[in-house]
Amino acid sequence: MVSKKSRSIIRANKHRRLRHTLSGTSERPRMSVFRSNNHMYVQIIDDTEANTLVAASTVEKDVKDGLAKTNDIDAAKKLGSVIAKRALDKGIKTVVFDRGGFLYAGKIQALADAAREAGLDF
Repeated sequence: MVSKKSRSIIRANKHRRLRHTLSGTSERPRMSVFRSNNHMYVQIIDDTEANTLVAASTVEKDVKDGLAKTNDIDAAKKLGSVIAKRALDKGIKTVVFDRGGFLYAGKIQALADAAREAGLDF
């Protein structure tokens, strides 16, 4: 019988391979995305200093307000615009996008497109 690896293990392996090529600097930090079953989380990280510069998630009350669900495309769009606004307030204009091993489709793509529309470059 052929045993199949779980999706979480496959995603973790993809993320590990992606992190070999992606790295955030102080001039161009890394925007890391994590998606759980109930929420989405985004951080902008300077890997040289191992420091989180900006963070946002659908757990926060101001992001969650007005959303029917916290893990759908509408929530991803709102989270993308929130993280872009916070990053621009801190003076961060360009980032490296780290999709966290998730496919670049659906919620991840909606988050990235909303962040681009709000002013982030990647």
